[in-house]
Amino acid sequence: MTQNCLFCRIARGELPAHVVHEDDEIMAFLDLHPIRPGHALVIPKAHHVWFEDVPAPLAARIMECSQMLARRMKRLYGVERVAMFFTGIHVPHAHAHVVPMHEVHDVTSQAYLAEGLTGFSAPPRLSEEEMARVARELARD
Repeated sequence: MTQNCLFCRIARGELPAHVVHEDDEIMAFLDLHPIRPGHALVIPKAHHVWFEDVPAPLAARIMECSQMLARRMKRLYGVERVAMFFTGIHVPHAHAHVVPMHEVHDVTSQAYLAEGLTGFSAPPRLSEEEMARVARELARD
C-alpha cells in the first residue's frame, strides 16, 4: 500500500467507505459517484496501479467478488445484466466497477452515442486490412 493513494487509505481503514465485502486481499465498497445505486468498486488491498499488473490469482478473486455482487444486484434491483469493467481514470489503483444496468446505455462509451441516449451509433469500422494488422500485432508475444 502507498501512503497517499486514496484506495490504499480506504483499505487501511483511514478513510470511510460503505464496504459491501472485505477479506484479506480485496475490498468492495460503494462508488461515491455511482452510475446507478449499487455501483460498487472492487479493489485489491495491495497497491497495483494498472489492472494488468494485478497477479492473476488476485485478479481471479476480484472477478469472483464481482460475480457475487452481480448476482446480488440482479436479485435486489431486478436487472437483467450487470456490467463489470476496469478503469484507472481518476484513482491510480487498479479497481473494477460493478454496475447494475437499468438502461442499455448505463455504461456505454460516448463514442456510441452520436445519436443521443435513445439511439446507437457504431463507431467507424476499420478496413479488413487494418483489422488483420491490429490482430497480428495483438497476437504477438
